[in-house]
Amino acid sequence: MAKGGWQEFSRPESLQRSPGPGASPGQGSGAQPTAKALQRVRVQRTKAGKGGKLVTAITGLEASESEAKDLLKQLKALAGTGGTLKGGVIELQGDQVAPALAALEKAGYRPKQAGG
Repeated sequence: MAKGGWQEFSRPESLQRSPGPGASPGQGSGAQPTAKALQRVRVQRTKAGKGGKLVTAITGLEASESEAKDLLKQLKALAGTGGTLKGGVIELQGDQVAPALAALEKAGYRPKQAGG
């Protein structure tokens, strides 16, 4: 077994959900991959790869590019800070975990705080 082979959040593949046995093809429309309330949305503070700056990363969103951009715009306005959308991950500047959790719940998601 190789040392240091496990990296949970560093690759996009680790965030992909496989269709589980509970997925039924008759529910919902084909355009929306997973209902908002069923998505595993994680909100965490991190400094990794950001030059020592603290950012709040929101991962696990299964939304179209336009929906993710609209959500980013709402989060930035609510938190009063800057942010970006990179590879399906929303990044907000600073420690914005509490406002992000509140905004995501209001938008219909079931977010969970990851990390400490």
